[in-house]
Amino acid sequence: MDQQLETLIDLQTLDSRIAGLEGELARLPGQIEAIRAAVAEAQKSVETLKGKSDAARKDIRAKEKDLEVSAVKRQKSEGRLYEVKTNKEYSLVLGEIEEIKQEKSRIEEEILALMETQERLAGEIRQAEAELKSREAQGQQEESAIRQRLAAVEAEVEGLRGERGSLARELPRDLLAEYEKFLRHRGGLAVAQVLSVEGAAICSGCRMTLTPQRLQEVKQQSALLTCESCGRFLYWLPDPHQ
Repeated sequence: MDQQLETLIDLQTLDSRIAGLEGELARLPGQIEAIRAAVAEAQKSVETLKGKSDAARKDIRAKEKDLEVSAVKRQKSEGRLYEVKTNKEYSLVLGEIEEIKQEKSRIEEEILALMETQERLAGEIRQAEAELKSREAQGQQEESAIRQRLAAVEAEVEGLRGERGSLARELPRDLLAEYEKFLRHRGGLAVAQVLSVEGAAICSGCRMTLTPQRLQEVKQQSALLTCESCGRFLYWLPDPHQ
């Protein structure tokens, strides 16, 4: 195999590996953000439930004050029973007292409902706080693992870039420039293997069939050859079983 072709194949292998790792480097910070967002959402759930509980507590205090007002009103109305002069006035005052009693009963029912709501919310808060604590612990572990992976990938990429630099210097500048042009404009693949698919020889880059003449030239691998369709550098790996 042509030495420059071997170098291009090795360079492509390195570039593909670097591209994959760089993609991972781009994704990992997003995973950390997702973990933090999940923790923030769990914290928000706790705060929302506590807000509802506080509102219920305030409503209970307000209703309790309404009960005190109702008790004062009843006391005044009952005192008036001894002051009225006619049966009609007496009946009117009794009607007021009955309305006050009904009002008191309604307020007590509302207080009871609010207390039940507060009790339910207390249970939900305990559960939400437990879930938050678990989410925080899990998030810390996951974020730590991701940060370790980030450091490992960054170190690997740095090493591969150094190796790539040494390998790239083995190629003539014009050939390296052509390779890198294809790398940018051909989806990160500048060197493509010729594959045998259902009896036809195709370029693994563009999936187009090679002419019989070009296939024979590629098989000899004595010089750099490109795909007549996409322009990628081509190479052939003989089947070891043939």
